[in-house]
Amino acid sequence: MEAFLHIIETYGLWVVFLCVLLDQGGLPVPAYPAMIVTSALAFDAHESVIPILIVATLASLISDLLWFEGGRRFGAALLRLMCRLSLSPDNCVGQTRRIYSRWGAPSLVAAKFVPGFAALATTLAGQTGTSVKRFIVYDAIGAALWASGAIALGVVFHSAVNDVLDELSSLGRYALIVLLGAAIAFALSKWWKRRQFLQAHRMERIGIDELKALMDSGSKPTILDVRTVAAREQDGWISGDRIAHDVTDFPLAPDLEVVVYCDCPNEASAAVFARKLKEKGFVHVRPLAGGLDAWRAKGYPMDRAMAANGADVATLEVRSVGGLAK
Repeated sequence: MEAFLHIIETYGLWVVFLCVLLDQGGLPVPAYPAMIVTSALAFDAHESVIPILIVATLASLISDLLWFEGGRRFGAALLRLMCRLSLSPDNCVGQTRRIYSRWGAPSLVAAKFVPGFAALATTLAGQTGTSVKRFIVYDAIGAALWASGAIALGVVFHSAVNDVLDELSSLGRYALIVLLGAAIAFALSKWWKRRQFLQAHRMERIGIDELKALMDSGSKPTILDVRTVAAREQDGWISGDRIAHDVTDFPLAPDLEVVVYCDCPNEASAAVFARKLKEKGFVHVRPLAGGLDAWRAKGYPMDRAMAANGADVATLEVRSVGGLAK
């Protein structure tokens, strides 16, 4: 433990840089504790904490630019991969798109304070064509605010931080075991929450071929798209579907057969929406297995928004008060 503290005291800025870079890059590295400890030690040594702020902001910006570029090059494929690996599938593509569609690049200012949103938002910024200059401005502000929070904690609670470090030092080699145990417990708690989420929204799916067969037979079910309008404009939608974002004022009879689809891993957004419909009394509700990607891979009919007579693409979709449109 003393060797660890020596590294922090001697190479604190490098430790902060690497921890933030890896943390924002998606690895389970404790960046915030590193910034807090380094700031507390710097304050006790009567040194400026500004270099810590600059280094942390720079490291975060570098990492975020990599996600941004990945979004520009690989788009939705990278988002889906991130969500498949995410421990918070309910905070994934659907919710991130809705937030970013509403607020755009300014949402990056608060992105790092929203669990499961930061890396997805930076990737989505690249996918949606946000300019590099605009991205850097808002992301740098967000990174600086995020780092400032850790630095402020280190300065304000420097005495408490030193007490904790003293306690850990007294434990000797067992201190690393305690820290490792805490990290494992945190990861397990996130895994357990993910498992509970997936179990809570486990339900029967309807297959791509089964849905197509129903549509061809004339007994077409009501098909609901729970993605954002921006996602529909970019990727298209299943022919004859309806856009649905809210179940509080659902204008359909509960005895109808309903199919819900999205474009996220495990059909998470579709399953959440389907569960809410079931809670409102809808009996025949199933998420579409594989979502839009599986439908498109089969080459089945899709529609795309196209500008006509100079009209904006977004105007071609009309939404009702209840969150649905035909």
